Amino acid sequence: MNNTLNNIKKVMFVFLICFIGLVSYMTYFEMIVGPSVVNNGHNRRTWIRRNEVLRGTIYDRNGDALTKSEPINSETQKREYTGGAVFSHILGYVDQKYGITGLERKYDTDLMTTDIKDSLKSLILNKGRSKKKVGNGVKTTLDMATQKTAYDLLGDNRGAVVVLNPKTGAVIAMVSKPSFDPNNLEDSWSAINKDSSRPLLNRATAGLYPPGSTFKTVTAISALENMPNAQNRTIQDTGSVQIGPDYALHNYNGEVLGTLNLYQAYTHSSNVYFGTLALDLGNNTLKNTAEKFFFNKSIPTDGIPVEASHFPTLKSYEKGSIAQSGIGQSSVLASPLQMAVVTSTIANDGVMMKPHLVTSVITSRGKLVKTISPESAGQIISSNTADIMKNMMKSVVDNGTGSGAYINGIEVAGKTGTADNQVMGAGSPPHSWFIGFAPYDDPQVAIAVIVENGGQGGKAAATIASQVISTALRR
Repeated sequence: MNNTLNNIKKVMFVFLICFIGLVSYMTYFEMIVGPSVVNNGHNRRTWIRRNEVLRGTIYDRNGDALTKSEPINSETQKREYTGGAVFSHILGYVDQKYGITGLERKYDTDLMTTDIKDSLKSLILNKGRSKKKVGNGVKTTLDMATQKTAYDLLGDNRGAVVVLNPKTGAVIAMVSKPSFDPNNLEDSWSAINKDSSRPLLNRATAGLYPPGSTFKTVTAISALENMPNAQNRTIQDTGSVQIGPDYALHNYNGEVLGTLNLYQAYTHSSNVYFGTLALDLGNNTLKNTAEKFFFNKSIPTDGIPVEASHFPTLKSYEKGSIAQSGIGQSSVLASPLQMAVVTSTIANDGVMMKPHLVTSVITSRGKLVKTISPESAGQIISSNTADIMKNMMKSVVDNGTGSGAYINGIEVAGKTGTADNQVMGAGSPPHSWFIGFAPYDDPQVAIAVIVENGGQGGKAAATIASQVISTALRR
């Protein structure tokens, strides 16, 4: 009898384990796997549901349509991108064969949700035919004119331009080149994927580059917030500084700048000064300042996918690398969006606003469904430090390396960068950088420009920034 009971208990225990396993798997599938299957861009059931409603329109901030949809038959519709390759990295694409990306993916549910319902009366009046159902529209922060200007000015260069409103974090423009036309992926998909220049890569958010001298902005902030009397710290710049027995840090083209304080060194972009400054600060202090700006972390956004920028952890004896990190070289890597956020924070008195792309969702008949309000990521640096940096950045454009960003009638502040292209090796032209904001007294736009292998930052990138700022401010 006891043996029988023991056997029953063993069998029941086995069944209990199996039951628990089954419930656990079902829970896991429902909670973890299920949503990813439902939201998969290739889920046929979702596409059937998606095509029941004519997909809503995505607009720029002025109400200009960036997308259009037309029904082909009861099961399919055609999505048109009015700007073609100009907006492709932001808007993404929606395609039954190639999936769904960008804002199309993030706001997919909104774009295929409609407020148009069939009533019994409407069905009778329309002889049993349903009303034409149109999805909600999405109004973005983008400005079509600024976006097109940035796209055109980059020309055939690889690179990116990011323009933010420093007061709100609104993305006014975000351009990456080379780009691709999302209007006919069937014909171009193979060529796009074989292209070694990687046109599908959004260089504005996922391109990581040595920021070069634009990073001196972060180094200067670190000194101002961690070193007593940092503004009056002077050195004699002889064009190079010896760091250890085997390494010397040089200014661009070996330029000798003489006696410099922080303001002068920033204006004329002294590598000697900022390399020495990085050594005096130490890796930990400079790294902590960089991480305040979300280096080594994900920049807080409204869902824009951003590759984390990188600032290294270095040993105290790695003096050459520490000095290089202070001028945005060594293994420092930053995205254009990252550097736009740095300058935007300075322009906004030290408060970082989260970059965002959408302001509202509206019905096809213009009724407001929801709004997306600007959000702060916090006071990153003191307002006093921000004021000092604003003044220094203005001097760069007025009297220093950034004169190429000058705009008649608008006071522009900025910083140039000429970054060694370590990936392509010695002898390849450096990347051209510019970061800045305008107008100086009441910043409305903050910008970051990179032109891959574009040479000096004070030329290619600064010139592009000047014209993009003019367009954004309509001057």
